[in-house]
Amino acid sequence: MARIMVAGGAGYIGSRLCPELLKLGHEVDVVDLFWFGCHLPIPQAHTFGVLANFRDEVGIRKANVFDLKAEDLLDYDQVIFLAGLSNDPMAAFAPAQNFIYNGAAPAYLAYIAKQAGVERFIYASSCSVYGFNEDDVSTENAQIACSYPYGLSKLQGEQAVLQLADANFSVIALRQGTVSGYSPRMRFDLVINSMFRAALKERKITVNNPAIWRPILGITDATRAYDKAVKSTASGVYNVASFNTTVGKIAEQVRDFVGSSVQIVLNSVPDVRNYRVSVTKAMGDLNFYPLDTVHSILAELATTNSIALDSKECYNIDVLRESIKL
Repeated sequence: MARIMVAGGAGYIGSRLCPELLKLGHEVDVVDLFWFGCHLPIPQAHTFGVLANFRDEVGIRKANVFDLKAEDLLDYDQVIFLAGLSNDPMAAFAPAQNFIYNGAAPAYLAYIAKQAGVERFIYASSCSVYGFNEDDVSTENAQIACSYPYGLSKLQGEQAVLQLADANFSVIALRQGTVSGYSPRMRFDLVINSMFRAALKERKITVNNPAIWRPILGITDATRAYDKAVKSTASGVYNVASFNTTVGKIAEQVRDFVGSSVQIVLNSVPDVRNYRVSVTKAMGDLNFYPLDTVHSILAELATTNSIALDSKECYNIDVLRESIKL
């Protein structure tokens, strides 16, 4: 079992991942600025002035990644980077901070992790790096076509951390599809989550371009992908997605799940993002075999009683605009 630092571990993915890592027997510490609060569903969680060793509880430290030093990472086996600005609206709203926190922050953290003797660094990248690919299914060797801040910054983060990989320091960049599903730190600015909320609250789903393709990563599959990366000794870039589908088909499945009275409104708005991805490499190297479907994601959302459908806290861009002082 490993001792793992998770940067940004109190957010949407981290609030699901950290408890799973604990169940698997790992020791987990979280470093986070808590821009979106702390949503770790672990009763034993405690806040430490400095990171502390533990067995049955999460150590939580409020800190900026740039304030950490190599000595803060001594004795960690692995580091997982989930921090940064996490979608296109945030990147467009604060492009300078987007490049700092998605590109420079993982580069710096990987650099000091290697100095500290950490064995593995896992970076949360994004399939957004593929930009627009009209027909092909993108493998990790596909041409990169993104031209907007979020995809560019995630690509910069990838390139920086992978540059540090060697025989003693493995680096994995997980190019994630659009993550969807329930988390204690709920988000409704993700495609399935957003449509589910709209269907429940408004009985209407608006789709700007139904023909656009997206790779979707169920959050349960996301936790599986990180578990596989933790266990691996590989280095490299890996697509991780549960399936590829069009935005229009997602809307139809959400309507069928919630009820036939839900109306789908189709617009014709161009989108600069259109891509499908292959996960064959992750299947072979990481033993990652996705299980989530649109139905399983919706079933997970529907059985949760704590979803705040009207809360602005569930929209990253709203939190960024109103409360984050960058």
